[in-house]
Amino acid sequence: MSTTTAAEPQYKVLIGMEIHVQLATQSKMFTGAANGFGGDPNSQVDPVILGLPGVLPVINKRAVEMAMMVGLALNCQIAAQTKWDRKSYYYPDLPKNYQISQYDQPLCGAGSIELPLADGGSKTVRIRRAHLEEDAGKLLHEAGMTESLVDLNRAGTPLLEIVTEPDLTSPEEARLFGEELRRICRYLGVSHGIMQQGHMRFEPNINLHIYHHGKTIKTAITEIKNLNSFRAVERACSYEIQRQLAEYLAHPEVMPSQGKSTRGWDDDKGMTLLQREKEEAHDYRYFPDPDLVPLHIAPRWVEAIRSGVVELPIARRKRYQEVFGMSAKEAFSLTEERAVADLFDRAASLGAPVRRLTNLFLGPAAKMANEAATDQATTVLISDLPVTAEQYARLAQLVETGGISATSAVMVFEHLIKHPEADPAQAAEQLGLMQIRDQNQTEAWVMQALAANPQAISDYKNNPKKKQASLGFLRGAVMKASQGKADPKLVGEILEAKLKA
Repeated sequence: MSTTTAAEPQYKVLIGMEIHVQLATQSKMFTGAANGFGGDPNSQVDPVILGLPGVLPVINKRAVEMAMMVGLALNCQIAAQTKWDRKSYYYPDLPKNYQISQYDQPLCGAGSIELPLADGGSKTVRIRRAHLEEDAGKLLHEAGMTESLVDLNRAGTPLLEIVTEPDLTSPEEARLFGEELRRICRYLGVSHGIMQQGHMRFEPNINLHIYHHGKTIKTAITEIKNLNSFRAVERACSYEIQRQLAEYLAHPEVMPSQGKSTRGWDDDKGMTLLQREKEEAHDYRYFPDPDLVPLHIAPRWVEAIRSGVVELPIARRKRYQEVFGMSAKEAFSLTEERAVADLFDRAASLGAPVRRLTNLFLGPAAKMANEAATDQATTVLISDLPVTAEQYARLAQLVETGGISATSAVMVFEHLIKHPEADPAQAAEQLGLMQIRDQNQTEAWVMQALAANPQAISDYKNNPKKKQASLGFLRGAVMKASQGKADPKLVGEILEAKLKA
């Protein structure tokens, strides 16, 4: 529950989300027309998309399976039978004047997800339903033109609409839910989740329960349409909460509690704007599509799809923390992208010491991926680098056994990027980075460092406040004398023995 000040009313925020996910099928929802972003305007259309007389829709089986996969990941009940309905409304980018959707028999019913929160806790977010439909086209409003242009390339794209219960209670939670859902969809491979290309669109439904003078006032629900970034979700929700509260404070006696409205988000002005009063279901005149038969979902089909649901990011983060002993931040970074986590798991399964492997992934690998992305002005993942799981495992083992230092491992990694076929041990040998574990040679380097630094020896023996700093300085002096080739562990053992003597 949030408050303004002690003198002002208390209020509770309720946010439910409607999320539209474009499914990454090769063809569209009810026709074989190509499905994909880009292309010349109105080039990815056919008679079915255009709604020409005599054409008939055909269900895209792969889209149904992708929707079922998301439903299972969200712990939804998969319907034994689902049907298709016509949602009638006129809009220039909807050639048929109706959208094929699902009304009273959605493919995926009630479910839930445990959403991790920023404070380390979690909360249950209930899923009301997830249903399949086709997307509409797009209206383009070019600057300086008095007309709007219609591009139907997006029309007919398989769209999974996921509807939650109003269980989110802050703008931050709304953003976190959107981010987690995107990870799930990308892990499952059902959507590319590229926000700039409109693969996911968010529509928060917001209202407040205001407690004032012994009464509970429920503000009217506002739906904010077509948000296409997580930043916009959080900012729009924050603005709308304060707008509804301010409206109540200005006119508490006339605050409406019924009816819904639709508002748009102006990102430049940072405010929501009224678009229209929200339609109810009867306004769309839903009725079963006569051209599409009901779809029967056999239990064996559901189980076949369930077997393809991979370990999801929430479960993977938990495993990395519990089994590998990672921090929450490390686990989050390594599981953000499925391809990166898969590569990490393969290297770990080959015997790579997990701590050394983690340092390689989050150190030189992350650095070089970021640099490559800057050079190419695109996203480059750690898994896109030309370093195999076997090379990661060998390099991590090389550091763990003292063959090379952690610093030298960075140089070997950079060598592997330039020479993808190289073996880490051979590369370290070629670069002169293999550590020397010879007792006599290491002792000679230690004596050389001690002879050159009598003050550090004095501080170590006579000044308790400087003891540890002096020891670190002397270790560095030994490593410098060896040109980084000495084994740090052996250096420490011999150095401390000499100092104590």
